[in-house]
Amino acid sequence: MRYQLTLFTIIRAVINTMHRMIYPFLGVFARGLGVNIAELSLALTARSVIGTFGPFAAIVADKRGRKFGMLLGLGVFIAGVAVVVYWPTLIGLTIALVMSTMGKYIFDPSMQAYIGDRVPYERRGLAIAVTEFGWSLAFILGMPLMGFVISRNGWMAPFPLLVLMGSLMFGLLYFVLPREDHQPDPEATVFSNIRLVWLSVPALAGLSIGLWASAGNEVVNLIFGVWLEDAFALKIVALAGASAVIGFAELGGEGLVALFVDRLGKHRAVAIGLVANSGSALLLPLLGRTTAGALVGLFLFYITFEFTLVSIIPMMTEVLPGARATVMALNVAGESLGRAIGAPLAPLLYHYSFPVVAVGAVLFNVFALLALRRMVRH
Repeated sequence: MRYQLTLFTIIRAVINTMHRMIYPFLGVFARGLGVNIAELSLALTARSVIGTFGPFAAIVADKRGRKFGMLLGLGVFIAGVAVVVYWPTLIGLTIALVMSTMGKYIFDPSMQAYIGDRVPYERRGLAIAVTEFGWSLAFILGMPLMGFVISRNGWMAPFPLLVLMGSLMFGLLYFVLPREDHQPDPEATVFSNIRLVWLSVPALAGLSIGLWASAGNEVVNLIFGVWLEDAFALKIVALAGASAVIGFAELGGEGLVALFVDRLGKHRAVAIGLVANSGSALLLPLLGRTTAGALVGLFLFYITFEFTLVSIIPMMTEVLPGARATVMALNVAGESLGRAIGAPLAPLLYHYSFPVVAVGAVLFNVFALLALRRMVRH
């Protein structure tokens, strides 16, 4: 299992590098394609809208097996990235972004269900946290690597490299994972598993925790760059510093989960994370009187959010073991829905002031705490 977790982490780092690199290199890709940033933003919108349905494809891992789900997700990712290699246009990049995101949303829940099947619940938080390092490492290691190959060989350079790395990971995954990794219920269907979740109060309450927490995070996430620009008029410097801070905060949050979530207990860890994230949100306007203070505040906000979000994952793997992949797929979809709720609210709240944005994030966390309480009671 140690080797498998290492492989999962590397695969997630590769997939997440594709997912995250579009933001720091947005201008580079726009110039390479000969389009403006507004046109390229439409590709990101398409990715967000269509990618929301990607997690539902991961439900196949409950019917066909976890290995099949992971290979399907990685295969969709490779095929998607390959599109822009052979068709380097805006449409080709849009297809690549959509397909690679769908691949990510199929692979992740299938992998989490596989870990849920094989790792005892009392040690599952550590196993999940190890694989989550693939998210922050994509930012800390993947972005510099992509920047290097772009500077040497142009905007197209990352895509053949990602196809090659993804194909290598596909071969390793095929041979490393056992053939029979899950014994599905022959009576189970996609709709019957979704019905199981729909009729389960703990499952619905658990899914809403990630939804509300993600909504609260997105309220700040979408507006912090504008806030830094308005407050300090140091857009490039401040945002570059904030990006590094966020990357290391994510790594720190995942590390804290690995160290403490199994000792604290999953429910307690999620509650502590939500309370700490609320406190850091309220501190943001106070610390944000200087650039350094704002970056410290952002670090606290993102490390507590990452701790919360990663702690939710092992907790949710045990809610409905018979429909584990379905639950994990719906958990991803719920988090996406939460971000969709938070995004349009952010500018509305910021119209009044940044402290109002912080209070909005706290209110969403309160909803998440109430959902957690209901889940524990049932």
